[in-house]
Amino acid sequence: MSELSVNHLLGIKYLNKKDIQLIFETADHFKEVINRPIKKVPSLRDITIANLFFENSTRTKLSFELAEKRLSADVINFSASQSSVKKGETLIDTVNNILSMKVDMVVMRHPNPGSGIFLSKHVKASIINAGDGAHEHPTQALLDSYSIREKLGDVKGKNVVIVGDILHSRVALSNIFALKLQGANVKVCGPKTLMPKHIEKLGIKVETNLRDALNWCDVANMLRVQNERMEISYFPSTREYTQQFGVTKNLLDSLDKDIIIMHPGPINRGVEITSDVADSDQAIILDQVENGVAIRMAVIYLLASKIKQ
Repeated sequence: MSELSVNHLLGIKYLNKKDIQLIFETADHFKEVINRPIKKVPSLRDITIANLFFENSTRTKLSFELAEKRLSADVINFSASQSSVKKGETLIDTVNNILSMKVDMVVMRHPNPGSGIFLSKHVKASIINAGDGAHEHPTQALLDSYSIREKLGDVKGKNVVIVGDILHSRVALSNIFALKLQGANVKVCGPKTLMPKHIEKLGIKVETNLRDALNWCDVANMLRVQNERMEISYFPSTREYTQQFGVTKNLLDSLDKDIIIMHPGPINRGVEITSDVADSDQAIILDQVENGVAIRMAVIYLLASKIKQ
């Protein structure tokens, strides 16, 4: 059996092309499992997983939890807002206390970039990064690429534009790494104030005109504006942002071709996309959610099989 080249999933930049291929093939199998009447497999009956969320999350947390339960793992949920972290406990102490309960794997979301890498060097458990600050969100990028592959047959050679708040988005960075690794052409589109300084160094182009970006692409991945990460205002008003970078059904219908619309959620309806776009046949947002469970099952399963060795 082939195995992953890594012992943790800390970011897409640590994976190779074969890893992504293996995750996708494993997810194909699990996708078939979760569409059966009995959606559980006993694969991880002897594995205990702790979900550590130091930042609010609804969809990612539920998706991981469901993936773990579908694999029959034992699950511990930990939310920082109700914990000793509030009393000043350090990250390592928190995790070591949890690991002393004989936990094999930690799924962690944390506001500080690099927290997963830091943790992987100090604790004996397999770490899955469920988002670290504005740095990476690897499982989101994997499920996004997997959804493109499902819809278009392959990611290689496809034109993908990521639209919105690139500066504060871990989804954007992970997606850029994943798409480039698989041979897609990538552009980013949004206000200049929401572009990281040296973004072109990642081998992608910046497009400031939304219509031009949409005419070029096969897939548009729409990101929300992350107001919670902004200390200052990066554009005059939400209304102005929407006029320049919001996708409406009229705009989609006026393009020369049908493109696929994706969104990692949560959607700010009426800001980056209108409701009739979100609910249209061109949007694969709910497919992404379903694929997220299969992808997370695949990642957990493949990492757990390395623990068992």
